[in-house]
Amino acid sequence: MITGAAAVAALALASPASGSAAKAGPRSAPKAGPRSAKPVRMTLPAPTGPHQVGVTHLHLVDGTRRDPWVASRPYRELMVSVRHPARAADGHPLAPHMLPGEAAAFDDWSNFSEDIAKGLADWGATRTHAHLDAPVARHAGRGFPVVLYSPGAADPRALGSTLADELASHGYVVVSIDHTYEAPGVQFPDGRVAHTRLPEEAGKAQRPEQVVALLKKLTAVRVADTRFVLDELARPAALPRSLRGVLDLRAVGMFGQSGGGFTAAQAMHDDLRIKAAVNMDGVMGYTRRDDDPANPSTVGTDGLDRPLLLMGMEGDDHHTVASWKAVWEHSSGWHRDLTLTGAAHASFTDAQSLVPQLAGEGGLSRKTVEKLVGTVAPDRSVAVQRAYVTAFFDRWLRGRQQGGLLDGPSARFPEVRFVW
Repeated sequence: MITGAAAVAALALASPASGSAAKAGPRSAPKAGPRSAKPVRMTLPAPTGPHQVGVTHLHLVDGTRRDPWVASRPYRELMVSVRHPARAADGHPLAPHMLPGEAAAFDDWSNFSEDIAKGLADWGATRTHAHLDAPVARHAGRGFPVVLYSPGAADPRALGSTLADELASHGYVVVSIDHTYEAPGVQFPDGRVAHTRLPEEAGKAQRPEQVVALLKKLTAVRVADTRFVLDELARPAALPRSLRGVLDLRAVGMFGQSGGGFTAAQAMHDDLRIKAAVNMDGVMGYTRRDDDPANPSTVGTDGLDRPLLLMGMEGDDHHTVASWKAVWEHSSGWHRDLTLTGAAHASFTDAQSLVPQLAGEGGLSRKTVEKLVGTVAPDRSVAVQRAYVTAFFDRWLRGRQQGGLLDGPSARFPEVRFVW
């Protein structure tokens, strides 16, 4: 997914993949190519769980922290989406995948810009399967376990909607975090859009030590955002009345793709409130080369004492990616390493479903589609991710086994290879 080097330093976090941004040159202009007269509209797959899904968007302000990317701002603002099991949701509209300002910013600059021409996709037309402000489903006892989501470096929180909807349909509260001034655009309730500063920051990182410093800053900001969000979730006044008493903060997990996967693992290392984490194809060190053990993170040098699931594309595992190897060797907690055969880096995002829809009518070539989301059938890729991520959190946040799915190969999912 990370192919443009306008954010080359930051996006070195992103992919342990063979075509990583660390090796890319300057971002070329988007290809025009054959295309439809109108931007292509796309859809996302519906969740499979027993619950309907509701979503509420929260504007959170951290008054204790100056914004690390814009020095003139004396506080840090975040937007998060809180998905939850819902009831009587049909009378509530489906939430857009991206708000208009976010869609425009994403079309203007994103990790897809090198491969998908501006104006080809109608990013603002897609709807999620979460109903805006639908009432929360009834719950008993401690409430619903909570799962946090952090997107890839320079990606919006929207790109994790498929898995977020899925988990919520199975009884989780899923909190997706936008990292302001890193995502292409973050739209606030008053209509303001905070545009990315990442190309500018990456442009300043010319020397190797500057690249390392930027990667460390990115991760530190993301972890601080995550911990602040956890603080806010525990503060009733920060939540709408409908969400108070609904969240079981004794059962918190986290997942993310690319830089978000690193964020999930590092945040769990730094914060004991996070009980289990999934890293989907994200390097966990401050390096521009996958096999380079230099500049390790503390999650690499210390390992983890709580469950960690690694999911990678072909060729990305703890034998080939130095930072994964470090975490693997130093961790005392349960850990597994799964390869999704035929996948590409962006397969672990909504791109897996969206990008192939830009082929036919949109004129996107098969070569470009495979570069972005691999050769795996989209429905099989989505099914694999849903099954294994849900099974992982069911096991470690709810104490439920899913037929041994995490213990070894399954005939149901031949696309998955366990790496020992």
